[in-house]
Order: sequence, then C-alpha cells, then structure tokens
Amino acid sequence: MMPVAWSAGQVDAFEFPSPELEARYRSLIDEFRCPKCLNTNLSGSDAPIARDLRKTVRRLLVEEGMSDQEVRDYLQERYGDFVLYNPPFKPGTWILWLAPVLFGLIGLWALIRMVRAKPAVALSAEEQARVDELLKAGER
Repeated sequence: MMPVAWSAGQVDAFEFPSPELEARYRSLIDEFRCPKCLNTNLSGSDAPIARDLRKTVRRLLVEEGMSDQEVRDYLQERYGDFVLYNPPFKPGTWILWLAPVLFGLIGLWALIRMVRAKPAVALSAEEQARVDELLKAGER
C-alpha cells in the first residue's frame, strides 16, 4: 500500500540554475493544457504525455535558453491551439471568442422582448365573477 501512495504523490523534481527560471517553468506548465486530459494543465496531470511535456519545457528553458514566447510557439506548433488554455483570436477560433457574446446578445434581445410584450388582457366583470365562484367552490 505504501508504494502506491508514494507513487501517487510523486512530483517532477527538476533542478534549476536559478529561482527565476523555476518560476518561469512553473508559470508555463500552468499555462498549457495536457493533450490527453480534458481541462487539466500540465502541472496537474499525471499522464505520460504531460510528464514528457514538462521535461520538454524544462529542456527548452534550461538547456536551449528559449524565452517563454519561444516555448509557447514551440508547443503550439507541435500540438496546435488545443494545448493553449487561452487560444489566439484567429479565424479558426472566432467561434470560441464570439459565441459567448452572441449568446449574451440573444439573451438580452429575448429579455427585452419579454418586458415589452403586451400585457395580458384583463378579465371582464362577468369572467372575474366566474373565476371567483370557481375558487370559492375549490376551497370547500
């Protein structure tokens, strides 16, 4: 039972030349989505691909000296926009960015139409008397 608990809590223990580089690494792995997992970033995923990508990010930062933007570009080139939690605004992602606005406008339009709708026609005195009579009969 103990080895299972130890392996579940195991974290990548990379060495970094400086705390600044480690902070950049942590920021980047929080920024990328695991290609295998749904809605999990690289830092929170235990999938083998996520471990490989964490190693790749470390290698690109430490050994190859890439900037954060170069690392983003590298991973985006290989895994597409899916790997980004914040996809760029381009024709292929317009629907992601514009759909919430569109649905909000449709909801606002529907709300305005409901508020401006004609009020219900008032009952005549005869109809109101009949309703009152039925309500009294139902109370018995």
